[in-house]
Formats: sequence, C-alpha cells, structure tokens
Amino acid sequence: MNSINWVLPCLRVTLMLSLLAASGCDVERRKSDADLGLNPQQAAGRRVYDDYCDRCHEPYSSRDKKGPSLQGIFKHQYLSVSGLPANDERVAEIVKLGRAKMQGLGRVLNDQQINDLLSYLHTL
Repeated sequence: MNSINWVLPCLRVTLMLSLLAASGCDVERRKSDADLGLNPQQAAGRRVYDDYCDRCHEPYSSRDKKGPSLQGIFKHQYLSVSGLPANDERVAEIVKLGRAKMQGLGRVLNDQQINDLLSYLHTL
C-alpha cells in the first residue's frame, strides 16, 4: 500500500472527528428532572411534553419551532398568540381541543396526563 492511500483515509477521519468535536461545543446537555428540581407530577408532565409537544414547541428557549415557545407561558397574564388568559383552564382547553395549526390531544391524553403537563408547563 503506497503512502498516499494510507494518508487520505487518516486525514478524512481526523477531519470528521474535528468537525464532530467543534459542532458539539454549542450543544447543551439535557438537564435531568432532578437538575430541574421537578417533583413526580412535573416529571410525568415533562414526559408528556417530550412525547407530544416538543416537536413543535421549544420548552426552554424563545426560539420557535412550528409553534410558539412555551417558556414562561404562565408568567404573563395572557397567552402571546391567542390573547386568552394564561391560566390552567385555557391552556388545558387548547391542549384538548387544539388551535389554528395545533391538533387537539383530548382524545390522546387523559385528564391526569393533561394535569401533569400543566404542572410541568408551570416550571418553564
């Protein structure tokens, strides 16, 4: 095997490892339930959020995905998009029935799961 055939694969591997290492610099480790100080109900709500909400809504960021960020959703008097009161009753209604582009989850989630989700949303 001549030296050029050996050097090129090594350079490719080195470049790939360098790119992977550099791209990992901006990635923040996902915090555990304990890191976030979640109680059991909030932790259960986080799992519901991960399964049904995270694909469209950012939990800890103001950066939107398809839907608005849910960071601080209960820290304001009104919901930013709909203008509805930011309370458990209105948010649960949106989760169950949906709004605009959001599909309702009332046939997928039971009342306990929705209550757990609301409990978690209060931590954002």
